[in-house]
Amino acid sequence: MIQKIIQSGNTILRKISKPVGTIDKKVKQLIQDLKDTLAVQNDPEGVGLAAPQIGVNLRVFAVDFKNLKRIVINPEIVEIRNQKLEISKTKNKKNEILEGCLSLPHYYGPLNRKNYIKLKYLDENGKEVIEEFRDFNAQIILHEIDHLNGFLFVDRLLEQKKKLYKLDASDEWEEVEI
Repeated sequence: MIQKIIQSGNTILRKISKPVGTIDKKVKQLIQDLKDTLAVQNDPEGVGLAAPQIGVNLRVFAVDFKNLKRIVINPEIVEIRNQKLEISKTKNKKNEILEGCLSLPHYYGPLNRKNYIKLKYLDENGKEVIEEFRDFNAQIILHEIDHLNGFLFVDRLLEQKKKLYKLDASDEWEEVEI
């Protein structure tokens, strides 16, 4: 079922999420809710959605971006680092990617995150998976893990002393105070 996305300022987004014990009927419903809610996001489009963003503080998130479609339960970072970048239109030399969030729609900032992550997690069937993610896919995974740990991307912007921008209705960028 489609759920309302919790907006920044709500204390639910600042709590550390609890691990999933068993993938029971409630967790399966949460997974379906995450998939349904993410699927209908179009202004702005979303590529990931964490359980806290729909009011549930469990360590679960959904990702749906091109060929990367995953449900991630109880993620554990096995390895994280920067790898040498390949030439791409989506990156600059500093490994910054413009990042946004469905809990803070139409706000974006140039974040520098690690571009390689090896992750251990459970899939929606409870099977343990160890998987590597690179570049933009790694950024999506790290963004969603931040949600599970009570962080928003604006926290990372503040750490990196980066600017926050708002995209207005006429597609104009405006710098805003964090």
